[in-house]
Amino acid sequence: MGRMTGKVILVTGAARGMGRSHAVRLAQEGADLILVDICAPIEGLTYAMSTPQDLQTTAKEVQALGQRVHAAHADVRDRTMLQDVVNAGVDQLGGLHGAVSNAGVLTSGTWDMVTDEDWRIVLDVNLIGTWNTCLAAIPHLMERGGSLVNISSAAGIKGTPLQLPYTASKHGVVGLTMALANELAAHSIRVNTVHPTGVPTGMEALELLDLLANTRQDLAPIFHNAMPVDVVEPVDISNAVLYLLSDEARFVTGTQLKVDAGVTIR
Repeated sequence: MGRMTGKVILVTGAARGMGRSHAVRLAQEGADLILVDICAPIEGLTYAMSTPQDLQTTAKEVQALGQRVHAAHADVRDRTMLQDVVNAGVDQLGGLHGAVSNAGVLTSGTWDMVTDEDWRIVLDVNLIGTWNTCLAAIPHLMERGGSLVNISSAAGIKGTPLQLPYTASKHGVVGLTMALANELAAHSIRVNTVHPTGVPTGMEALELLDLLANTRQDLAPIFHNAMPVDVVEPVDISNAVLYLLSDEARFVTGTQLKVDAGVTIR
C-alpha cells in the first residue's frame, strides 16, 4: 500500500468502467484524483454514455478511501475546457504527477458501412482527446517529471477488423505516445501505452457481435484470446496503469504494455 502516496493523477473517462477502476485503484495506493468525464450523450453513438451520477459515484468511492478528489464534466475533444478543469484541479489539490488518458468511444461496421461521422467521432475522442489530455497535463509535469499513460487497445497492435476508425485511432495513440516519449524524456516525463483485450466497460459493441455471428464468422478468431477467458476485468488494466504511474516504472518509457490475455499473439 502507499505506492502513490503524495501524488495527484488526472483520469479521463472516469465516470464508469476502466476509468472508475483506475481512479479507485490509484486511490487505494494513496493518490488524489482529478476526475473528468463528459457525462452526456454523443450524437452518432449507439450506446449510452456515462451520467453525472456515475461520476459522482466514482468521486465518492475515491473519497471513501480517504483521498481528495476534483471531479468535473468535460469533453476531451474541447482542449480549452479540459485545460481549465485540469488547472482548477491542480490549484485545488496542489500539483500534478501523472495522467491517464482513458476516455474512448467505439463504432462498428464493415468497411462499406463506415461513415464520415464515424471517423470524426472516434478520431476526435480517441486520438485528439488523448492529445488534449497530454497537452493539459504536460505543463504541470515539466519541472519535476511525471508519467503519462495513454490507454490504447489490442486493436492498437493488430489489424482488428470491423471497427476501422477505432483500430486506426488506437494505432495513432501509439505513434503519438512514442513521439512524445522521445520529446519529453529530457524532462523526465515518461509516456507509455496500455493495450487491453476486451473489458466490460459500458462501451458496447452489439453491431460487432452481430457481424461476427451472422455475417463475418471468418473474422471471429481474430478476437479470441489465447488464454481461456472471454474478457478481463477493469482492475487488471488498472494494475498495469498503477505500475506505469508508480516509481517502480521510473525508467519505463515508450513502452506498449499488453494486458490482453494473449489476443495479440495469435
